[in-house]
Amino acid sequence: MVDLGSITRVTLNRPSHANALDVEMGYELEAAVAHIAKEPGVRVVVLQGAGDHFSAGGDFAFIEENTALSRERVWERMLRFYQMYLSVLELPVPTIARLHGSAIGAGLCLALACDVRVGARSSRLGANFLRVGLHPGMGATLLLSHVVGPARAARLMLTAETVGGERALELGLLSELAPDDELSVVTERLARQVASGAPSATRRLVATLRASLQKDLPAALAREAECQADDFGGEDVRAAVDAFRRGEKPDFSAR
Repeated sequence: MVDLGSITRVTLNRPSHANALDVEMGYELEAAVAHIAKEPGVRVVVLQGAGDHFSAGGDFAFIEENTALSRERVWERMLRFYQMYLSVLELPVPTIARLHGSAIGAGLCLALACDVRVGARSSRLGANFLRVGLHPGMGATLLLSHVVGPARAARLMLTAETVGGERALELGLLSELAPDDELSVVTERLARQVASGAPSATRRLVATLRASLQKDLPAALAREAECQADDFGGEDVRAAVDAFRRGEKPDFSAR
């Protein structure tokens, strides 16, 4: 869902599924990005989630489907999935992620692909890929290091820890923290401040800030897709899927 204007808002609109990322929404986001990129009057894009969450991560049905596919098909499918959502990096204007509720796994990666992140105090952020038996994907191995540095990124991915808003600000996952009831106001104020900059110079600065990231991203995504293709054919993901079906948390301690 897109609300065009000098401050354009793009809304992830699967609130009944905590805005879990699926293929259909990926196509919609990619199309929205292509449309917005052609609009000369857009100064800044705010990416947000409908309902109670930004995004709880990858869609469970999508994950389950991958366990039944060939390794080659999963590799192709995951790489395409990453590319659809990370198309936000192709927007020529600054992007702000407005985070409330959960921003987990692939949902966190989508937020990390934005230039700035504003989060509610009660928000929960985490790179929990290992908890579901998966190598991190959707640029996590590069985006996290780009945002918080290699050491902090490694800890977040290896522990699969979920952190609250204040801790996320300390780590650098968030650029700004807002009380829950002021998240919209704080995000709007920041968006207006960014939108007030000289438009041509701002667009060039955005390109400069993303240059090294975009140079290294294709190789990172290829590596992640390869690793996840291996994982989807293994026992850990199947065990995680079975545990989720039972309403339990996966337990890999005996494996």
